[in-house]
Amino acid sequence: MAKPSLSRELIARLPKSDLHLHLDGSLRLPTLIELARQHKVALPSRTPEGLLELVFKRAYRNLPEYLKGFEFTVACLQDAESLERAAYELCLDCRAENVFYAEIRFAPQLHVRGDFRVRDVLRAVCKGIERAKKHINADPEIKRGLVPRFEAGVIVCALRFFLPQFSEHYRAYFEALPTAPAAEIYALASLELARAAVAAAEEDGLPVVGFDLAGQERGFPAKDHQAAYQLAHEHFLGKTVHAGEDYGPESIFQAITDCHADRIGHGTWLFSPRHIRDRSIRDKRAFIGKLARYVAERRITLEVCLTSNQQTIPELRDNLGRHPFRKMREARCSVTLCTDNRLVSRTTMTDEFDKAVQAFDLDARALKDVLIYGFKRSFFPGPYPHKREWVRSVLNHMEDRFAEAGHDVRAGRRPL
Repeated sequence: MAKPSLSRELIARLPKSDLHLHLDGSLRLPTLIELARQHKVALPSRTPEGLLELVFKRAYRNLPEYLKGFEFTVACLQDAESLERAAYELCLDCRAENVFYAEIRFAPQLHVRGDFRVRDVLRAVCKGIERAKKHINADPEIKRGLVPRFEAGVIVCALRFFLPQFSEHYRAYFEALPTAPAAEIYALASLELARAAVAAAEEDGLPVVGFDLAGQERGFPAKDHQAAYQLAHEHFLGKTVHAGEDYGPESIFQAITDCHADRIGHGTWLFSPRHIRDRSIRDKRAFIGKLARYVAERRITLEVCLTSNQQTIPELRDNLGRHPFRKMREARCSVTLCTDNRLVSRTTMTDEFDKAVQAFDLDARALKDVLIYGFKRSFFPGPYPHKREWVRSVLNHMEDRFAEAGHDVRAGRRPL
């Protein structure tokens, strides 16, 4: 008797999480067009079809082209109403495909303007999230406990590199410190963001759950941002770092050792000796073996974004099977799948898991394991007993959906 398939329809019905989700890369196209008109932002096209052809493509020539779309989205998110709307709609879009948990990340400093400061930006985004939660969780099935409630948190992103023209906030640093080395300015901006994130969480009671570092790795090491991460660590914020995306395994090691990383954004080159550039690492394969074991043993979760990687890494475009996702699982790493950017990458969590099932031949138990890691390793905005109770409700719902499709995933081994 043939095994039941892991169809796209089943994947769409399964509860999913998205731990690596950029707000400014995940707007609805009609909303972007409307906000551009409202804020007088010039777009290459005023139609969804035109923008998909000219800006938000299926494939990009390189990372700079991939990042081009953010110039337009960020420019349209410069006030409280626009940010609240974007966050609200993003939560609704997530829940529409059974994403029950989302961690929405962005760089608040890019949205500062005049008296509209970092904490104001965070309040606006969190207001949108809370409005979405109230709307979604009013569903009678959720109220009766038949379906898990929707939850979400915010991760603030510091940048490894920025220029004065990126935003008013960043320009102020260069104007106030005209003789300071750029690396010191980057570090100070990150530390100030960490202070604002802590204040937003502890004083304003906002669901700010984590701290991230994004931007070009090469030439802009994570260790420059140690002070910011130490502050986040002392205040028990979750720590994640974009690492191993356009640099080698030593970047991942630095994120873990210098920044207390609980999770790694992408981690694509964890197993690649050719991406190691530190000349002091003589036995590259031994270093990778020890690093992979360290990551796996300590459950440092890898936030893998398959479509995004395909779009920016030429060798993956025609063969997703070359992605190290398979090696990550073979090494027993804690791995979860994420969209990265729903608009810029033109993807959904259903797309990401469907691709993984097809490219890596996942069976039902393997699929369940990857799904569960996203919930268990989340920076859930609440006490741990509440998180455990909620994850249990998600797991029960997940197992029921598998069972309805003919997959018994209840018995046997459990993910670590």
